[in-house]
Amino acid sequence: MIEWTSLGAGARPVPRPVATPLVWAAASGGALLLVAVLDVLVGPNRPVLALAVLALLAALLGRRARFTAAPGTAVLCRLFLNGFAVPPAGTLTWDGHRDMLWLSCLLAAALTGTALARLLHARAAYRRVTTGLDTTRPTHPAGGL
Repeated sequence: MIEWTSLGAGARPVPRPVATPLVWAAASGGALLLVAVLDVLVGPNRPVLALAVLALLAALLGRRARFTAAPGTAVLCRLFLNGFAVPPAGTLTWDGHRDMLWLSCLLAAALTGTALARLLHARAAYRRVTTGLDTTRPTHPAGGL
């Protein structure tokens, strides 16, 4: 006789975050690749588009990272943004207000991705725990008052 069992039976652990150096390596490689592709496809003088794409990269990397990796991810993405997406290419500059705004946007994206991942993992873990409870019986000793 065949017995069917669910492969997902039992508690699944919350995924562990990826090591910070690995996240930073992915940020460096991904930012370089994305800025190069944007420079080839749409041209090098589109820093706002590059900022949006790098913010999306930072948010995606934040989904598997620790909170401590967010500042480094933002700085690495900003270095590639400033070095290759803003003319003159290959020159790192600092324009106070603009670069501070860009750096804070990248940091906010990385932190948002990490916080969203933590909330989604916590919600999924809560649902796995509460679905095993029997909710048809009253929990109050007086009959569910």
